[in-house]
Amino acid sequence: MEKIKMTTPLVEMDGDEMTRILWKIIKDELIYPFVDLKSEYYDLGLEHRNETDDKVTFDSAYATKKYGVAVKCATITPNAARMTEYNLKEMWKSPNGTIRAILDGTVFRAPIVVKGIEPCVKNWKKPITIARHAYGDVYKGSEMKIPGPGKAEIVYTAEDGTQTVELIHEFKEAGIVQGMHNICGSIESFARSCFNYALDTKQTLWFATKDTISKKYDHTFKDIFQDIFDAEYKEKFDAAGIEYFYTLIDDAVARVMKSEGGYIWACKNYDGDVMSDMISSAFGSLAMMTSVLVSPDGNYEYEAAHGTVQRHYYKHLKGEETSTNSVATIYAWSGALRKRGELDNIPELMDFADKLEAATIKTIEDGKMTKDLALITTLENVTVLNSENFIKAIRETLEAMY
Repeated sequence: MEKIKMTTPLVEMDGDEMTRILWKIIKDELIYPFVDLKSEYYDLGLEHRNETDDKVTFDSAYATKKYGVAVKCATITPNAARMTEYNLKEMWKSPNGTIRAILDGTVFRAPIVVKGIEPCVKNWKKPITIARHAYGDVYKGSEMKIPGPGKAEIVYTAEDGTQTVELIHEFKEAGIVQGMHNICGSIESFARSCFNYALDTKQTLWFATKDTISKKYDHTFKDIFQDIFDAEYKEKFDAAGIEYFYTLIDDAVARVMKSEGGYIWACKNYDGDVMSDMISSAFGSLAMMTSVLVSPDGNYEYEAAHGTVQRHYYKHLKGEETSTNSVATIYAWSGALRKRGELDNIPELMDFADKLEAATIKTIEDGKMTKDLALITTLENVTVLNSENFIKAIRETLEAMY
Protein backbone atom coordinates (compact mmCIF):
# COMPACT_ATOMS: atom_id res chain seq x y z
CA MET A 1 0.00 0.00 0.00
CA GLU A 2 1.02 3.62 -0.51
CA LYS A 3 2.04 5.25 2.74
CA ILE A 4 -0.45 7.65 4.30
CA LYS A 5 0.78 11.25 4.03
CA MET A 6 0.73 13.66 6.97
CA THR A 7 0.62 17.46 6.70
CA THR A 8 1.42 18.65 10.25
CA PRO A 9 3.99 16.97 12.51
CA LEU A 10 3.03 15.48 15.83
CA VAL A 11 5.37 15.90 18.76
CA GLU A 12 7.21 12.68 19.61
CA MET A 13 8.58 12.33 23.14
CA ASP A 14 10.87 9.32 23.52
CA GLY A 15 11.38 7.76 26.95
CA ASP A 16 13.27 5.30 29.09
CA GLU A 17 14.17 1.65 29.67
CA MET A 18 11.96 -1.14 28.27
CA THR A 19 9.31 1.21 26.95
CA ARG A 20 12.03 2.97 24.91
CA ILE A 21 12.96 -0.39 23.36
CA LEU A 22 9.29 -1.06 22.51
CA TRP A 23 8.91 2.48 21.15
CA LYS A 24 11.40 1.81 18.35
CA ILE A 25 9.94 -1.61 17.50
CA ILE A 26 6.41 -0.14 17.34
CA LYS A 27 7.57 2.57 14.94
CA ASP A 28 9.52 0.11 12.77
CA GLU A 29 6.77 -2.53 12.59
CA LEU A 30 3.47 -0.67 12.98
CA ILE A 31 3.97 2.96 11.92
CA TYR A 32 6.69 3.37 9.26
CA PRO A 33 5.37 0.64 6.89
CA PHE A 34 1.96 2.36 6.73
CA VAL A 35 2.45 6.07 7.48
CA ASP A 36 4.89 8.64 6.09
CA LEU A 37 5.44 9.83 9.64
CA LYS A 38 6.07 13.51 10.29
CA SER A 39 7.16 14.13 13.86
CA GLU A 40 9.20 16.63 15.83
CA TYR A 41 11.37 14.40 18.02
CA TYR A 42 12.34 15.09 21.63
CA ASP A 43 14.48 12.67 23.64
CA LEU A 44 13.06 12.61 27.16
CA GLY A 45 15.32 9.74 28.19
CA LEU A 46 16.81 10.47 31.62
CA GLU A 47 20.39 10.82 30.32
CA HIS A 48 19.35 13.49 27.81
CA ARG A 49 17.16 15.30 30.32
CA ASN A 50 20.21 15.42 32.60
CA GLU A 51 22.47 16.70 29.79
CA THR A 52 20.03 19.52 28.95
CA ASP A 53 19.24 20.40 32.59
CA ASP A 54 15.71 19.20 31.77
CA LYS A 55 15.25 21.93 29.14
CA VAL A 56 14.22 19.24 26.63
CA THR A 57 11.11 18.48 28.71
CA PHE A 58 10.01 22.11 28.64
CA ASP A 59 10.78 22.33 24.90
CA SER A 60 8.62 19.28 24.18
CA ALA A 61 5.67 20.78 26.07
CA TYR A 62 5.93 24.10 24.23
CA ALA A 63 6.16 22.19 20.92
CA THR A 64 2.89 20.45 21.87
CA LYS A 65 1.28 23.87 22.31
CA LYS A 66 2.57 24.76 18.84
CA TYR A 67 1.47 21.62 16.96
CA GLY A 68 -1.49 20.54 19.10
CA VAL A 69 -0.80 16.78 19.29
CA ALA A 70 1.92 14.80 21.08
CA VAL A 71 2.69 11.15 21.74
CA LYS A 72 4.82 10.30 24.77
CA CYS A 73 6.76 7.23 25.86
CA ALA A 74 6.97 6.32 29.55
CA THR A 75 9.76 8.15 31.41
CA ILE A 76 11.65 7.81 34.70
CA THR A 77 10.90 10.16 37.57
CA PRO A 78 14.18 9.86 39.48
CA ASN A 79 14.49 8.98 43.16
CA ALA A 80 17.66 8.71 45.25
CA ALA A 81 18.60 5.35 43.70
CA ARG A 82 18.23 6.76 40.17
CA MET A 83 20.40 9.74 41.13
CA THR A 84 23.26 7.32 41.72
CA GLU A 85 22.45 4.96 38.85
CA TYR A 86 22.37 7.73 36.23
CA ASN A 87 24.87 10.08 37.90
CA LEU A 88 22.35 12.93 37.79
CA LYS A 89 23.13 16.59 38.42
CA GLU A 90 19.94 16.84 40.47
CA MET A 91 16.75 14.89 41.17
CA TRP A 92 14.81 16.09 38.12
CA LYS A 93 11.06 16.45 38.51
CA SER A 94 8.46 14.22 36.87
CA PRO A 95 8.39 14.96 33.11
CA ASN A 96 4.65 14.28 33.16
CA GLY A 97 4.21 16.82 35.96
CA THR A 98 6.19 19.45 34.02
CA ILE A 99 4.30 18.85 30.78
CA ARG A 100 0.92 18.84 32.50
CA ALA A 101 1.68 22.08 34.32
CA ILE A 102 2.52 23.79 31.01
CA LEU A 103 -0.41 22.36 29.05
CA ASP A 104 -2.96 22.44 31.91
CA GLY A 105 -6.10 20.39 31.36
CA THR A 106 -7.21 16.93 32.37
CA VAL A 107 -5.89 13.39 31.92
CA PHE A 108 -8.56 10.91 30.78
CA ARG A 109 -7.72 7.24 31.33
CA ALA A 110 -9.87 4.26 30.40
CA PRO A 111 -9.21 0.50 30.31
CA ILE A 112 -8.85 -1.29 26.97
CA VAL A 113 -11.44 -4.06 27.14
CA VAL A 114 -10.65 -7.37 25.43
CA LYS A 115 -12.65 -10.61 25.28
CA GLY A 116 -11.00 -13.24 27.44
CA ILE A 117 -9.55 -10.73 29.91
CA GLU A 118 -12.21 -10.50 32.59
CA PRO A 119 -12.23 -7.74 35.26
CA CYS A 120 -11.36 -8.80 38.82
CA VAL A 121 -14.56 -7.02 39.90
CA LYS A 122 -17.11 -9.39 38.41
CA ASN A 123 -19.97 -6.88 38.10
CA TRP A 124 -17.90 -4.44 35.97
CA LYS A 125 -19.40 -4.74 32.49
CA LYS A 126 -18.33 -1.41 30.91
CA PRO A 127 -15.11 0.63 31.04
CA ILE A 128 -14.68 3.17 33.84
CA THR A 129 -12.94 6.35 32.68
CA ILE A 130 -10.80 8.21 35.22
CA ALA A 131 -10.62 11.99 34.66
CA ARG A 132 -7.54 13.16 36.52
CA HIS A 133 -6.77 16.81 37.20
CA ALA A 134 -3.30 17.41 35.80
CA TYR A 135 -2.05 20.37 37.81
CA GLY A 136 -0.78 21.06 41.31
CA ASP A 137 -1.37 19.33 44.65
CA VAL A 138 1.51 17.07 45.76
CA TYR A 139 3.04 17.18 42.25
CA LYS A 140 3.85 20.85 42.79
CA GLY A 141 4.33 20.50 46.54
CA SER A 142 7.01 22.06 48.72
CA GLU A 143 8.35 19.93 51.55
CA MET A 144 10.51 20.49 54.59
CA LYS A 145 12.03 18.29 57.27
CA ILE A 146 11.47 19.73 60.72
CA PRO A 147 14.62 19.14 62.84
CA GLY A 148 13.06 19.68 66.27
CA PRO A 149 10.61 21.66 68.41
CA GLY A 150 9.16 24.78 66.82
CA LYS A 151 6.23 26.27 64.94
CA ALA A 152 5.34 25.61 61.27
CA GLU A 153 3.03 28.12 59.58
CA ILE A 154 1.50 28.90 56.20
CA VAL A 155 2.16 32.55 55.36
CA TYR A 156 0.44 34.41 52.50
CA THR A 157 1.91 37.82 51.67
CA ALA A 158 -0.39 39.94 49.49
CA GLU A 159 0.96 42.34 46.85
CA ASP A 160 0.44 45.24 49.26
CA GLY A 161 2.61 43.50 51.86
CA THR A 162 -0.15 42.47 54.26
CA GLN A 163 0.17 38.93 55.61
CA THR A 164 -2.21 36.14 56.55
CA VAL A 165 -0.81 33.40 58.77
CA GLU A 166 -2.25 29.94 59.48
CA LEU A 167 -0.64 27.61 62.02
CA ILE A 168 0.15 24.17 60.64
CA HIS A 169 1.50 22.54 63.78
CA GLU A 170 3.36 23.30 67.00
CA PHE A 171 6.14 20.70 66.84
CA LYS A 172 7.38 19.14 70.09
CA GLU A 173 9.84 16.93 68.24
CA ALA A 174 11.27 16.35 64.73
CA GLY A 175 8.81 15.85 61.89
CA ILE A 176 7.91 16.82 58.33
CA VAL A 177 5.64 19.35 56.59
CA GLN A 178 4.29 19.61 53.08
CA GLY A 179 2.70 22.60 51.38
CA MET A 180 0.67 22.24 48.21
CA HIS A 181 -1.42 24.54 46.08
CA ASN A 182 -3.83 24.78 43.20
CA ILE A 183 -5.19 27.58 41.02
CA CYS A 184 -8.87 28.38 40.54
CA GLY A 185 -8.35 28.85 36.79
CA SER A 186 -6.91 25.34 36.47
CA ILE A 187 -9.75 23.85 38.52
CA GLU A 188 -12.25 25.62 36.24
CA SER A 189 -10.48 24.15 33.17
CA PHE A 190 -10.59 20.72 34.84
CA ALA A 191 -14.34 21.05 35.44
CA ARG A 192 -15.12 22.17 31.89
CA SER A 193 -12.92 19.43 30.40
CA CYS A 194 -14.82 16.83 32.43
CA PHE A 195 -18.26 18.21 31.54
CA ASN A 196 -17.37 18.45 27.84
CA TYR A 197 -15.91 14.93 27.78
CA ALA A 198 -19.04 13.59 29.48
CA LEU A 199 -21.22 15.24 26.83
CA ASP A 200 -18.97 14.00 23.99
CA THR A 201 -19.08 10.41 25.23
CA LYS A 202 -22.67 10.54 26.62
CA GLN A 203 -21.54 9.27 30.02
CA THR A 204 -22.59 10.24 33.54
CA LEU A 205 -19.90 12.14 35.47
CA TRP A 206 -18.96 11.58 39.11
CA PHE A 207 -16.70 13.90 41.08
CA ALA A 208 -15.35 13.11 44.53
CA THR A 209 -13.03 14.76 47.08
CA LYS A 210 -12.77 14.83 50.90
CA ASP A 211 -14.45 18.20 51.48
CA THR A 212 -15.74 17.20 54.94
CA ILE A 213 -12.14 17.19 56.20
CA SER A 214 -10.54 19.64 53.77
CA LYS A 215 -13.10 22.40 54.22
CA LYS A 216 -11.23 25.00 52.18
CA TYR A 217 -8.95 23.15 49.73
CA ASP A 218 -11.20 20.28 48.60
CA HIS A 219 -14.36 22.31 49.17
CA THR A 220 -13.12 24.86 46.61
CA PHE A 221 -12.95 22.07 44.00
CA LYS A 222 -16.49 21.00 44.89
CA ASP A 223 -17.87 24.56 44.71
CA ILE A 224 -16.21 25.40 41.39
CA PHE A 225 -17.54 22.22 39.77
CA GLN A 226 -21.06 22.88 41.03
CA ASP A 227 -21.08 26.56 40.02
CA ILE A 228 -19.89 25.82 36.47
CA PHE A 229 -22.29 22.89 36.11
CA ASP A 230 -25.32 24.92 37.24
CA ALA A 231 -24.43 27.92 35.06
CA GLU A 232 -23.22 26.24 31.87
CA TYR A 233 -23.98 22.52 31.69
CA LYS A 234 -27.11 21.47 33.58
CA GLU A 235 -29.47 21.93 30.63
CA LYS A 236 -27.04 20.21 28.24
CA PHE A 237 -26.72 17.22 30.61
CA ASP A 238 -30.52 16.99 30.96
CA ALA A 239 -30.90 17.07 27.16
CA ALA A 240 -28.25 14.34 26.77
CA GLY A 241 -29.91 12.17 29.42
CA ILE A 242 -26.78 12.02 31.57
CA GLU A 243 -26.10 13.09 35.14
CA TYR A 244 -23.47 14.92 37.16
CA PHE A 245 -23.17 14.32 40.88
CA TYR A 246 -20.70 14.99 43.66
CA THR A 247 -19.93 12.61 46.50
CA LEU A 248 -17.19 11.99 49.07
CA ILE A 249 -14.16 10.06 47.81
CA ASP A 250 -14.75 7.17 50.25
CA ASP A 251 -18.38 6.91 49.12
CA ALA A 252 -17.26 6.99 45.48
CA VAL A 253 -14.81 4.11 46.04
CA ALA A 254 -17.58 2.00 47.61
CA ARG A 255 -20.00 2.83 44.75
CA VAL A 256 -17.39 2.04 42.09
CA MET A 257 -16.88 -1.48 43.45
CA LYS A 258 -20.64 -2.20 43.30
CA SER A 259 -21.26 -0.56 39.91
CA GLU A 260 -21.39 -1.95 36.38
CA GLY A 261 -19.09 0.81 35.06
CA GLY A 262 -19.81 2.96 32.04
CA TYR A 263 -19.21 6.41 33.57
CA ILE A 264 -16.49 9.01 34.12
CA TRP A 265 -15.00 9.35 37.59
CA ALA A 266 -13.32 12.74 38.06
CA CYS A 267 -10.52 12.87 40.63
CA LYS A 268 -8.02 15.36 41.96
CA ASN A 269 -4.44 14.85 40.80
CA TYR A 270 -3.15 12.26 43.30
CA ASP A 271 -6.50 10.47 43.65
CA GLY A 272 -6.57 10.06 39.88
CA ASP A 273 -3.00 8.76 39.82
CA VAL A 274 -3.85 6.01 42.30
CA MET A 275 -7.37 5.19 41.12
CA SER A 276 -6.40 4.87 37.44
CA ASP A 277 -3.82 2.23 38.41
CA MET A 278 -6.46 0.44 40.47
CA ILE A 279 -9.01 0.54 37.62
CA SER A 280 -6.53 -0.59 34.96
CA SER A 281 -5.13 -3.40 37.09
CA ALA A 282 -8.60 -4.62 38.06
CA PHE A 283 -9.69 -4.62 34.40
CA GLY A 284 -6.67 -6.74 33.49
CA SER A 285 -3.32 -5.01 33.26
CA LEU A 286 -1.61 -1.65 33.76
CA ALA A 287 -0.54 -1.99 30.13
CA MET A 288 -4.21 -2.10 29.00
CA MET A 289 -5.08 1.54 29.60
CA THR A 290 -5.48 4.55 27.33
CA SER A 291 -4.31 7.94 28.59
CA VAL A 292 -4.72 11.37 27.02
CA LEU A 293 -4.09 14.84 28.43
CA VAL A 294 -6.66 17.29 27.04
CA SER A 295 -5.85 20.97 27.58
CA PRO A 296 -8.53 23.68 27.61
CA ASP A 297 -7.04 25.34 24.53
CA GLY A 298 -7.29 22.18 22.44
CA ASN A 299 -3.92 20.45 22.82
CA TYR A 300 -3.65 16.67 23.21
CA GLU A 301 -0.85 14.54 24.64
CA TYR A 302 -1.25 10.75 24.38
CA GLU A 303 0.83 8.45 26.56
CA ALA A 304 1.05 5.02 28.13
CA ALA A 305 -0.32 5.21 31.68
CA HIS A 306 2.30 2.84 33.14
CA GLY A 307 5.99 3.06 33.99
CA THR A 308 9.17 2.15 32.12
CA VAL A 309 9.08 -1.59 32.99
CA GLN A 310 12.46 -1.46 34.71
CA ARG A 311 12.60 -5.16 35.64
CA HIS A 312 12.14 -6.28 32.02
CA TYR A 313 14.73 -3.73 30.85
CA TYR A 314 17.38 -5.21 33.13
CA LYS A 315 16.56 -8.67 31.73
CA HIS A 316 16.81 -7.23 28.20
CA LEU A 317 20.26 -5.78 28.98
CA LYS A 318 21.42 -9.25 30.05
CA GLY A 319 20.23 -10.67 26.72
CA GLU A 320 17.32 -12.50 28.33
CA GLU A 321 13.96 -12.76 26.60
CA THR A 322 11.12 -10.53 27.75
CA SER A 323 7.38 -10.64 27.16
CA THR A 324 6.41 -7.01 27.74
CA ASN A 325 2.89 -5.79 27.01
CA SER A 326 3.08 -2.87 24.54
CA VAL A 327 -0.68 -2.29 24.08
CA ALA A 328 -0.88 1.01 26.00
CA THR A 329 2.07 2.41 24.04
CA ILE A 330 0.50 1.28 20.74
CA TYR A 331 -2.74 3.01 21.75
CA ALA A 332 -0.79 6.18 22.55
CA TRP A 333 0.39 6.18 18.93
CA SER A 334 -3.04 5.33 17.52
CA GLY A 335 -4.69 8.04 19.63
CA ALA A 336 -2.20 10.69 18.53
CA LEU A 337 -2.39 9.71 14.86
CA ARG A 338 -6.21 9.68 14.95
CA LYS A 339 -6.33 13.14 16.52
CA ARG A 340 -3.74 14.44 14.01
CA GLY A 341 -5.91 13.05 11.21
CA GLU A 342 -9.01 14.61 12.71
CA LEU A 343 -7.44 18.07 13.13
CA ASP A 344 -5.83 17.98 9.67
CA ASN A 345 -8.83 16.37 7.93
CA ILE A 346 -6.96 13.23 6.84
CA PRO A 347 -9.57 10.43 7.03
CA GLU A 348 -7.01 7.83 5.90
CA LEU A 349 -4.92 8.54 8.99
CA MET A 350 -7.97 8.25 11.26
CA ASP A 351 -8.90 4.97 9.55
CA PHE A 352 -5.36 3.66 10.06
CA ALA A 353 -5.55 4.43 13.78
CA ASP A 354 -8.85 2.53 14.00
CA LYS A 355 -7.34 -0.44 12.14
CA LEU A 356 -4.22 -0.45 14.35
CA GLU A 357 -6.36 -0.68 17.50
CA ALA A 358 -8.63 -3.31 15.94
CA ALA A 359 -5.59 -5.37 14.89
CA THR A 360 -4.17 -5.16 18.42
CA ILE A 361 -7.44 -6.39 19.97
CA LYS A 362 -7.92 -9.13 17.33
CA THR A 363 -4.37 -10.44 17.85
CA ILE A 364 -5.06 -10.87 21.58
CA GLU A 365 -8.55 -12.32 21.05
CA ASP A 366 -7.03 -14.78 18.54
CA GLY A 367 -4.92 -16.10 21.43
CA LYS A 368 -1.60 -14.40 20.68
CA MET A 369 -0.51 -12.29 23.65
CA THR A 370 2.19 -11.34 26.14
CA LYS A 371 2.79 -13.28 29.35
CA ASP A 372 0.94 -10.85 31.66
CA LEU A 373 -2.29 -11.41 29.72
CA ALA A 374 -1.73 -15.16 29.26
CA LEU A 375 -1.63 -15.53 33.06
CA ILE A 376 -5.13 -14.05 33.48
CA THR A 377 -6.99 -14.89 30.27
CA THR A 378 -10.03 -17.18 30.14
CA LEU A 379 -9.10 -18.12 26.56
CA GLU A 380 -7.67 -21.61 26.11
CA ASN A 381 -4.54 -22.77 24.28
CA VAL A 382 -3.05 -19.29 23.95
CA THR A 383 0.37 -18.54 22.51
CA VAL A 384 2.72 -16.50 24.69
CA LEU A 385 4.86 -14.22 22.54
CA ASN A 386 7.97 -12.28 23.45
CA SER A 387 8.00 -8.48 23.33
CA GLU A 388 9.05 -8.15 19.68
CA ASN A 389 7.04 -11.07 18.29
CA PHE A 390 3.82 -9.76 19.84
CA ILE A 391 4.25 -6.49 17.92
CA LYS A 392 5.11 -8.45 14.76
CA ALA A 393 1.95 -10.53 15.21
CA ILE A 394 -0.08 -7.32 15.35
CA ARG A 395 1.61 -6.21 12.13
CA GLU A 396 0.49 -9.43 10.41
CA THR A 397 -3.07 -8.86 11.57
CA LEU A 398 -2.91 -5.21 10.46
CA GLU A 399 -1.53 -6.06 7.01
CA ALA A 400 -4.44 -8.47 6.48
CA MET A 401 -6.84 -5.53 6.94
CA TYR A 402 -5.39 -3.73 3.89
